[in-house]
Amino acid sequence: MTTKSCGGSVPVQPETGRHGRKHLAILALLLLPLVACGPRSAHHALSSKPSNVTLTPAQRQHIAIYKVEPASYRKSVIANGVVEFDKDQSTTILAPISGPVTRLLATLGQKVKKGTPLATVASPDYATAVGAYQTAIATARAARHVADMDRDLLKHHGVSQREAEQAEADAVSAEANERAARQTLRSLNVSARIIAAAAAGRPVGAVEGMIRSPIPGTVVGKTISPGELLQAGSTRCFTIANLSHMWVMAQVFGSDLRQVHVGDPVTVMTGIKGGRFTGQVDNIAAVVDPHTRSVAVRVLVDNPGEFLKQLMYVRVRIEDKKPSTGLLVPVSAVLRDSNNLPFVYIEEPDGSFARRSVRLGYRFGDRYAISTGIHAGDQVVVNGSLFLQFMQNQ
Repeated sequence: MTTKSCGGSVPVQPETGRHGRKHLAILALLLLPLVACGPRSAHHALSSKPSNVTLTPAQRQHIAIYKVEPASYRKSVIANGVVEFDKDQSTTILAPISGPVTRLLATLGQKVKKGTPLATVASPDYATAVGAYQTAIATARAARHVADMDRDLLKHHGVSQREAEQAEADAVSAEANERAARQTLRSLNVSARIIAAAAAGRPVGAVEGMIRSPIPGTVVGKTISPGELLQAGSTRCFTIANLSHMWVMAQVFGSDLRQVHVGDPVTVMTGIKGGRFTGQVDNIAAVVDPHTRSVAVRVLVDNPGEFLKQLMYVRVRIEDKKPSTGLLVPVSAVLRDSNNLPFVYIEEPDGSFARRSVRLGYRFGDRYAISTGIHAGDQVVVNGSLFLQFMQNQ
């Protein structure tokens, strides 16, 4: 008996009995590797390489082709964000004077102008400042009168040059103190009526401190109540903000930062009907948030109707203001093989369809930018790719 192998025939002597069966088993194990050398195995190895797919005219009716051409597009980044007040147009008012609150004159949501009264305070600081101004006025007038008299006496040798110069210096110093006292009243938001009355020497009546708005806007915070004792320079009283513009603090991660620049146009989406707004990137933080590992991107957005509210969660789409150019193909054209690698089908000049591996780049809507694998002018299958894959695997 003989057994064929890749190298020819191997003679096998017939064996009988227990020893014969043992020799046959060993021989079978030795011959197993030789079977792989047979024509069938070689045919299988050749057929594992994908070949082009050829379709009948009827089958081609179900295939859609897309001609690849260079296209211009803008990359975009989608991120989460939180609405904040525009801190360039909002302020927290600290108590300018000490004393108990006597009246609240403003309510939350009220529109105010610069100088609008917000609250009154029974403040000894206020009364002291008014009295200091009145004293400074009287001192300055007296010092100026003495200086004028000494100047006249100097012409007639009634006083010495030194005495006249000293009187003039005293008058200048007193007038400087008067201006400083008047500026103190203005910084305390003392009304112009009381300042004018004090300057004219008229009685100013009951002196009551006033907290006024330093900017125009809306009262969005109130942290004091009647009777509360204020400490000058430390007690928070009101928050005023201009709500016509807001900030959206977007969180951008990792490689997306390369696509974000100051001045990029932004669309803010609230998820509420009619809640879509436009803005632009105003600032990109220089540090990473240690808690979220993201970078804060500040978006300045118009707020018509004051729809956006502080701490509202939104989604933002930041578009690169610099357009990019590349080869785009519809998402439907891209398939993946058993190794999850992307590929497309290209129509060859002979009418067949060939599989071609590609490298996917940026996804723009329903299209991919392809960095390698295709060229301008290629005919890519965008509808029917699964059918071609099925035909090729048969």
